Amino acid sequence: MSDADSHMEAEPPFVQPSLKAKKGRGAVSNLQGRYEQWTREAIDDGWGNGDIIGTGGRDKAENDESDTGLTWKTQVIEEHAKTILSRNQSPDVPFSVSLNPYRGCEHGCIYCFARPTHSYLGLSPGLDFESKIFAKVNAPELLRRELAKQSYVPEPIALGVNTDAYQPCERDLRLTRRVLEVLRECEHPVALISKSSLMERDIDLLSDMASRRLAVAAVTITTLDPAVARTLEPRATAPARRLRTIRALTDAGIPVGVSVAPVIPFVTEPDLERVLTAAAEAGAVNAGYVMLRLPREISPLFRQWLEAHFPDRAARVMNRVRDIRGGKDYDSSFGKRMRGEGIWADLIRQRFDKTVERLGLSAHSRRFEGLDSSRFRAPSVSPSIGPVAVESPTTEKSKGKYRRAKTGEQKPDDQLELF
Repeated sequence: MSDADSHMEAEPPFVQPSLKAKKGRGAVSNLQGRYEQWTREAIDDGWGNGDIIGTGGRDKAENDESDTGLTWKTQVIEEHAKTILSRNQSPDVPFSVSLNPYRGCEHGCIYCFARPTHSYLGLSPGLDFESKIFAKVNAPELLRRELAKQSYVPEPIALGVNTDAYQPCERDLRLTRRVLEVLRECEHPVALISKSSLMERDIDLLSDMASRRLAVAAVTITTLDPAVARTLEPRATAPARRLRTIRALTDAGIPVGVSVAPVIPFVTEPDLERVLTAAAEAGAVNAGYVMLRLPREISPLFRQWLEAHFPDRAARVMNRVRDIRGGKDYDSSFGKRMRGEGIWADLIRQRFDKTVERLGLSAHSRRFEGLDSSRFRAPSVSPSIGPVAVESPTTEKSKGKYRRAKTGEQKPDDQLELF
């Protein structure tokens, strides 16, 4: 064998380009969804021209160090949903009815358990999930129609538990506010959770509802470290600003809790006690936590994120995750998926319980118990009315920003897994 042949065997002609973090985005790739028929793999052909084979040129900009995020400019797509209330029978959550005005979330949290739902749309749970947002523009009208049914039985609705109801496009679309207006009119109880200070915009509605035991809120704070938060949840409100949101809501008479979710070993886990203490000082009255969950496509996306941002501890983090999940990346069993199992999960539980007891906070799961469903009044609209009229964005800022799209049949949200 010649030296040239030996050299060719030692160096394979194709190599995978290294993944780089995208400015303003959580995912570092557009990992394909589990329902796609074809698999594409980005490779460097070795000619040094920057082209990536096998992707139709799409990934060239993705792997360009000069990429500023403009390649992944957010698209908000109008969706006319057929139904608006989701129901689940999970024993791991304190609610059975939820409403989500949006699919996909621009906050870009790498750990978001809703990412796999974008696969139902033929899109990626990666960058597509945080840049292609589907807005259910007829959500308020569908809710009114649902509440008007004679068979409807009122119980607290959890608002924005799948994707954040106060993500950036809500500022213009105001779907969440219009949903709250319907609920207030009907005196229907609601529980909100968000990591956005935009919730303060609706204090007038929430304060009025809270005075009649119709509204509670929770703010998610994963870490107090702004540098970690910037990569972990790049377009969400900064941690310090979320503490101010807790104070603003509390001062308005709205019961507020803090959700420390997810707890990520060696990344956010050291901040557990600090987050709880800061939230209690800001006025939070209850607290909860959830261990990192990595179902389906989230596992490879999270591992890519670790390699891009924390290569020095990536293996250590995943080893601890597997310790908590019975040797696997994730265990979806009821009773285990939220808290994990084993000695490390038990240690985190003890740390949480002792801190909550010291601070005088109540259990986060009990916040629904204080809501009153007996005041409910059905809206004065027939559920058999014709097609729903939709208000389109009219502000100068929103002109040209949204587009209509036919999304086809809406597939199930896998409630037993998401919740």
